[in-house]
Amino acid sequence: HDFDLKKGLEAVHTAIDLGINLIDVSPYYGFYKAEENLGIALKEIDRSKYYLSTKVGRYGEDGKKEWDYSGHKAIESVHESMDRLNVDFIDLINVHDIEFANKDQVINETLPALWDLVDSGIVGNVGITGLPVPLLKEITVEAGDGMIETVLNFCHYCLNDDALTDDIDFYKSKEIGIINAWPLSMGLLSERGAPEWHPASKEIKD
Repeated sequence: HDFDLKKGLEAVHTAIDLGINLIDVSPYYGFYKAEENLGIALKEIDRSKYYLSTKVGRYGEDGKKEWDYSGHKAIESVHESMDRLNVDFIDLINVHDIEFANKDQVINETLPALWDLVDSGIVGNVGITGLPVPLLKEITVEAGDGMIETVLNFCHYCLNDDALTDDIDFYKSKEIGIINAWPLSMGLLSERGAPEWHPASKEIKD
């Protein structure tokens, strides 16, 4: 896809100027390009004006998707992300799309590796992301208290689907932050409408 870098950089500056203070990205987005382009914008923005969230586990290059949830790759990935983003501290590091990972590896390898980075002072907080609402809770419980500080879920706290609502009290009781992504249900609730690849049924789209 064509990408207008100038407009992209302007969008980041405009968002910060209008008070948006959480920037969420991933090595997987644009196969590293999202972090690289965001890093250009962040060079010119006061670090105190935003919280930065990125991820480990999902990658890709030349159009080929890759998954690697090993502890070694997680640590390597964070350092590579910081280089692309032109920062020396990441506020929130997430295990990306846990439904593609081996649950035991996430709990016993990926999360402990990320906590090592917290201990070393280059990461602030550790979270997980994914689409299936029950799986986020399941891994949170099995990982144990204090291992997961935020959960990011998408398309399940919006006008047509509020499945995430059932677990809000649970996360509050654990003092775990909830990040609600895609509140417009991946374009379904926007004036633009759902893209062709959207998984919703024709009935829901209509």
